[in-house]
Amino acid sequence: MGGTPEVGYVLKRLRPTTPAFDRLKDESRLEGYWMLVRLADGWASGRNKFLKRGEALFGAWHGAELAGVCGLNIDPYVEGRDQGRVRHLFVSAPHRRAGLGRMLVETVIDRARRYFTALNTRAPQDAFGFYERLGFRRVEGEEFVTHRMRFGKGN
Repeated sequence: MGGTPEVGYVLKRLRPTTPAFDRLKDESRLEGYWMLVRLADGWASGRNKFLKRGEALFGAWHGAELAGVCGLNIDPYVEGRDQGRVRHLFVSAPHRRAGLGRMLVETVIDRARRYFTALNTRAPQDAFGFYERLGFRRVEGEEFVTHRMRFGKGN
């Protein structure tokens, strides 16, 4: 599919403390992905509540169902606080290939552009094309970054 997401998705800031988030977290875990478990643990412990300058956690809702999540943090793997990091992107299986992942990451990009000089991610190999189509460039030789998008003049 790709392109514009289906009508009916609403993106808004998310607190991962709802039963809808728990359902999405369980789905991700059953697929072998632990990013939403780490997100919930970081939130519960207070380590990461997406409250620092520029940070945000977004949920994509389809009615009462949480269909996807994506966060933006200050990148903890680089010096300084001028680079952001895409965090915990996950879209529920019935909502994949509808442009929802793109919508979530584009929302993070739009926010990151206002606060950071660059936006980083460490993507699995099968997501490289996804990030590259969004304008991220491949990064070699950095342990915690596979792709980066730079903001500003000449980038």
